[in-house]
Amino acid sequence: MAKNHQKVHAIMIPYPFQGHVIPFVHLAMKLASKGFTITFVNTHSVHQQISQAQTTLASAHDIFDEARKSGLDIRYATVSDGLPLDLDRSLNHDQHQESLLQASGSYVDQLIGKLVAENADPPVTCLIADTFFVWPSVIANKYNLVCVSFWTEPALVFTLYYHLDLLKQNGHFASKDNRRDTIDYIPGVEAIEPRDLMSYLQATDITTVLHRIIDKAFTDVKRADFVICNTVQELEQETLTALNQKQPVYAIGPILANDFAKTKIAMSLWSESDCSQWLNTKPNGSVLYVSFGSYAHVSKHDIVEIAHGLLLSGVNFVWVLRPDIVSSDDTDILPEGFIESARDKGLVVPWCHQIAVLSHPAIGGFLTHCGWNSIMESIWCGIPLICFPILTDQFTNRKLVVHDWKLGINLCDEKTISREKVSANIASLMSGEILNIKLMNEMKKVRKTLENATDGSSNKNFEDFISAVKVNIVSR
Repeated sequence: MAKNHQKVHAIMIPYPFQGHVIPFVHLAMKLASKGFTITFVNTHSVHQQISQAQTTLASAHDIFDEARKSGLDIRYATVSDGLPLDLDRSLNHDQHQESLLQASGSYVDQLIGKLVAENADPPVTCLIADTFFVWPSVIANKYNLVCVSFWTEPALVFTLYYHLDLLKQNGHFASKDNRRDTIDYIPGVEAIEPRDLMSYLQATDITTVLHRIIDKAFTDVKRADFVICNTVQELEQETLTALNQKQPVYAIGPILANDFAKTKIAMSLWSESDCSQWLNTKPNGSVLYVSFGSYAHVSKHDIVEIAHGLLLSGVNFVWVLRPDIVSSDDTDILPEGFIESARDKGLVVPWCHQIAVLSHPAIGGFLTHCGWNSIMESIWCGIPLICFPILTDQFTNRKLVVHDWKLGINLCDEKTISREKVSANIASLMSGEILNIKLMNEMKKVRKTLENATDGSSNKNFEDFISAVKVNIVSR
């Protein structure tokens, strides 16, 4: 029995958003290269978006087709998220989240039950699910699978959610008037200001569907056999050490493809514009890359002020503006005459291959929403950051970037964005002056930490995690 189970067959299912799918795909490739059999599961909706976006890629119907040709045993499946395919999940966000909370687990249960009943070869032995799902431990227990929770954000964010009870007890969360003094009682976190908590923990209304998901997900994760985290041991040592007192947590980041700038796996939910020709015409380090990610919405006022700030700064820029970036029916979101005024200094695209842009020598800075993937990719490419967090973990990620690691600056310190402040901060970052030199020196140190971790602590943690999963399987 033990010999038969040495070949680990893991079901992997990311939360159905771009920022979660990407690290899950890279992890699947990494595990498969270590001999795992992977059945990767997307929702029908995510799969449809990927297929529609990748019209020129023959393997878009099965995103791991090329991987299998290279000898990796990665199978592909899709399940319903409980909603009709033609429903716009961006416009119906709460309905989508409610369905993920209430219905998605039953469809995953059916898929795994079918694989078990059909005696999948090798047998299914492990479930690797996104931490934000509320059902992994229940399904894993039902089929006697090793339960692995994959956290795609920093350990700091994980531990703040993990200790919601402490935040409640001390009145920093779920209080009519949340306390505003420093939080210094979370294990492994020296101190954090309430303004740096995730947006959901700063809210006074905690009855939303997202609050219910967080509550249930972080009850479920405490029943997982293992937690793997897309972070680096050396960057969050104290937090990870404290978490490991609770349950096994492995820092295995950064989760990036070996040749990530040229990966052919279809995982983008939007068609990607090629910016390389335009970037090739610009001097090294002269272009600011601007993107606010795949999920967050921005007000038209902020877009207008940022647009004017870009023009006032005089820098070259590539600006990713998703069609749905402003949560309204207004499609004319840029100031009148902006494109003409930018002329050859600016390139505006609906979406792009971010890592290909960040790794281009013309890029000298990144104005970002502070999504965790964006931060990891920017550090890997050595690009300093201007931080404009919008929601969820982005405020906490900004704390790490600006205050702890000193790799970036704030777009605006005031609550209201002004074009003058935007322009000044952009010019400051891109000018090559003292501020930029300090940021680049810190960036080199942290980038070296990431590089060393890929061959050192993260690689060791990854190997230890694999060994622990195999031992757990055999012992069942």
